[in-house]
Amino acid sequence: MGRLTEAAAAGGSASAARSARPAPTSLALSSTSPGCAATMASSEEDGTTGGAPEAGEEREATLKRRRLGFLATAWLTFYDIAMTAGWLVLAIAMVRFYMEKGTHRGLYKSIQKTLKFFQTFALLEIVHCLIGIVPTSVLVTGVQVISRIFMVWLITHSIKPIQNEESVVLFLVAWTVTEITRYSFYTFSLLDHLPYFIKWARYNFFIILYPVGVAGELLTIYAALPYVKKTGMFSIRLPNKYNVSFDYYYFLLITMASYIPLFPQLYFHMLRQRRKVLHGEVIVEKDD
Repeated sequence: MGRLTEAAAAGGSASAARSARPAPTSLALSSTSPGCAATMASSEEDGTTGGAPEAGEEREATLKRRRLGFLATAWLTFYDIAMTAGWLVLAIAMVRFYMEKGTHRGLYKSIQKTLKFFQTFALLEIVHCLIGIVPTSVLVTGVQVISRIFMVWLITHSIKPIQNEESVVLFLVAWTVTEITRYSFYTFSLLDHLPYFIKWARYNFFIILYPVGVAGELLTIYAALPYVKKTGMFSIRLPNKYNVSFDYYYFLLITMASYIPLFPQLYFHMLRQRRKVLHGEVIVEKDD
């Protein structure tokens, strides 16, 4: 969905909105997305992700990166290049499908394997945090990545009647552009050759992609509600030997409601980070 403290948004959703990590010790933004509680396609940063971390100064990021071992830096460079390439392949496949078919119907089915592979591959971002080669909160990154996987596997994959919804295209486009921008940003940052356009795109695209990704995620979950209620999928009814009940329908309603407090908070956080990175403003954030 896609991500928690960043946007890129791409969000979408969990569009979001991801959402991202301070690039292998570099700047950041998520998918991503409050998706599924933080999928901000959205995000970004992004809300992304995989992953939602804090943007930092480039010089500071470079100093941090020097503390990484050669193997860690090499692996992260490989990972970011692979993810950039993967999302580029996805983007090309989406454009080609639409040019050939002239409709979005069937689009998800045609690209689902690539989407599932690279979005699930993003679980490695949690591992990166756990072993300390990326200085981002495990909890924040975990929420970003899991929320995206939730949207992919437990919503669009599991509920086939919604796969041709226009809202699916919304978060797919938002996520794809967000992730291409995010991972290319990380790659060039690691190589110490960050083009200004990539930096500019990283901190501007989310302004549109974050809301688009979140909207796509919310509309997709909403479209899934009638099917979930009718079939009772993923729900546990009483009585049972564990004396536990779970209603997936109400879980989805709660997930949608979680976007209300999370989206504005994350979006405005990323706007502050944008001013800091692109315009050099000193942002003093109040402690909660």
